Amino acid sequence: MPDTVRKVNYYSIWVPNKPAQAFNVLSTLVSAGVNLLACSGKPRGRRAEIDVVPDDARKFSNAVKKARLRFKREKIGFLIQGEDRPGALAEHLGKLGAVGINVTGIDAVSAGEGRFGAILWVNRDDVPRAGRVLAAKAR
Repeated sequence: MPDTVRKVNYYSIWVPNKPAQAFNVLSTLVSAGVNLLACSGKPRGRRAEIDVVPDDARKFSNAVKKARLRFKREKIGFLIQGEDRPGALAEHLGKLGAVGINVTGIDAVSAGEGRFGAILWVNRDDVPRAGRVLAAKAR
């Protein structure tokens, strides 16, 4: 089965670097029925940044507006999912490199049970061309 590639939106929010802040944000999204494809966080001094990639950007936007969460849309990326194998991610990076598209960020994991997932970002001007090269679906 071939890998699937999908264009996704990435959002971030800053919260105090204190216990339960991530839980508060994520539980608000859960209560609104928002499914996340990815989530990461990192401390920056007295604050922490929470980054999310929602499954449904419209549903996410409605939920954060209603909850008055100050998420900011950061970037458009590509979610790649498929059968885990040696070189799985490198195949996609090679396609982009062959046409001169620079990848500006990558997060990848083995999802277990022989599956992998990755999100990669390119410069905003390269998004349409990268989508064609990767045969990305809009959703």
